[in-house]
Amino acid sequence: MFLKLTDYLRDMSRCARCSLCKFPPLAQIKSKRFSEICPSIARYNFHAYSGGGKLALGLAVAEGRLKEITDELVNVVYRCSACGACDSSCKYNTDLEVLWSIYALRAHLVEQGYFLPEHLMIIENLKKEDNPLGEPRQERGKWAEGLDIKDLSKGERAEVVYQAGCLYSYDPELSALARKTVTLLKQAGVDLGIRAGQESCCGSIAFQLGFVGEFIKFAESNINDWNVAGAKKVVTSCACGFWAMKVLYPLLGIKMNFEVLHLSEYLAQLLKEGRIKFTQSFPLRVTYHDPCNLGRKSEPFIPWQGKERKVLGQFILREPEKIVRRGWNGIYEPPRQIIRSVPGIELVEMERIREYTRCCGAGSGVKLSMDDFARWSASERIQEAKSVGAGAIITACSWCLRNFKDVLIDSEDEFKVYDIIELVEKGLGKIEI
Repeated sequence: MFLKLTDYLRDMSRCARCSLCKFPPLAQIKSKRFSEICPSIARYNFHAYSGGGKLALGLAVAEGRLKEITDELVNVVYRCSACGACDSSCKYNTDLEVLWSIYALRAHLVEQGYFLPEHLMIIENLKKEDNPLGEPRQERGKWAEGLDIKDLSKGERAEVVYQAGCLYSYDPELSALARKTVTLLKQAGVDLGIRAGQESCCGSIAFQLGFVGEFIKFAESNINDWNVAGAKKVVTSCACGFWAMKVLYPLLGIKMNFEVLHLSEYLAQLLKEGRIKFTQSFPLRVTYHDPCNLGRKSEPFIPWQGKERKVLGQFILREPEKIVRRGWNGIYEPPRQIIRSVPGIELVEMERIREYTRCCGAGSGVKLSMDDFARWSASERIQEAKSVGAGAIITACSWCLRNFKDVLIDSEDEFKVYDIIELVEKGLGKIEI
């Protein structure tokens, strides 16, 4: 497929060990306190945990110089949320595929039978229940009970399909947000449907852990279901699902007859069209946390295939020219447009934002397998939000939301975290279900 470790030998061998993968570009750094960008190296403070360190490990594995795959090596490779910060920072000056080299290394390890026991549990949950949480498959659509909404699983058709995602479907607190979302979209006149109990995971977590075969099964099934349903748009609240559908699914070469949108994009469109109007004031100083999967990772990825040659002994020319994905074209403005549109809101930015955002730490199965690491990362981000005088942090990702909430609950901190749909509700007054 597109995760063969030897395909990334060029990237892994050209790492200059400059440590740019550990920090935002110098011009982006505002203070020493918030000057690192990689949660793994910040927590464990050993080069192997950095993007460059993983490239070195991957190169040694690909070239056969590491004869034994140890538990510690596997632990280092996976103690990472695969947030892509190392990739965006490295590409400030290079074109190395740091993140995809890490994905390829994980896929190679899985192929050889090496992974963490906790990850096997996640994959077993996916196989058995169609979600990584291990929640009963038959309760997938329970969040939508009592709502007057088209059910595509019963043959009904709709122009827009809403994909809630795993956490929004099963987490009792977050599923209430999914109910508010579909209610709001219906009130805005959207021809909306859901797949209810037949909705399944996007498969992104399987891909990020290196279980590529499992990912493909979910991707092919979802694409087929949406094509058959005749949907023109698939709108999801899940940033991980958005990334998978927007970036990974097209790589399979299967025709997708629908457009993929994150909820924040769609809400921003409805605001612009006047189908949603904010009338209530919500006076609060807030900051926005860019989810990795919605931001820098959502830029389309095209694996490069071609020929390269050196000119003057050092300059590399490629035919065809390589399209370098730097994270600049992620979904950054739509959530901010929504926030700024709410009367009374004051939006202040943190030091690390957009393509150089600091990960909350929950991604790539870390929240499910290394919750201590995930919560530590979230605590760091909350401290950054407080440092700019914000009274709340807004995000547009279920895993970020859950991670932030868990940290604040445990610490009995009165600092607030809101999902983007909750902020929309503040501007509307209340979404009547």
